[in-house]
Amino acid sequence: MSIEETPRYVRLRVEVVLEVNDVDAVTKAALRRITDDEGVPDGERVHAQSAVTEDTAEALAHLVDPFDLVSEVPGVELAQASWSSEEIEYDPDAPDWELDEDDETAEYPEDAEDAEGAEGAEETEEAVQGVR
Repeated sequence: MSIEETPRYVRLRVEVVLEVNDVDAVTKAALRRITDDEGVPDGERVHAQSAVTEDTAEALAHLVDPFDLVSEVPGVELAQASWSSEEIEYDPDAPDWELDEDDETAEYPEDAEDAEGAEGAEETEEAVQGVR
């Protein structure tokens, strides 16, 4: 098998903070998604409906699907995904919420070697912006 034929696996870490302005809309959308999903057994459906009614973060977890993030990307197939949600205290001005190169390598020491790749990613993003 040549290098081009060998599958390459990439771990893509994404952290998203959402501001929920309409809890009822989120809850209703999650309930609709659960109700419309024919693959969910009735017992599991009742449990999921109860969970999303009691917890907005749980409702969002039912609405956000990692497959949706990559399903349109050519040449990739989702091999594995996990995600979670939780309500948090958020202050966008707090230093804890600033993500920079040092934060990334401190949180994920195994990526310290890839810190230099962040500069390449910035250059790639600039090139992509130029194409748009």
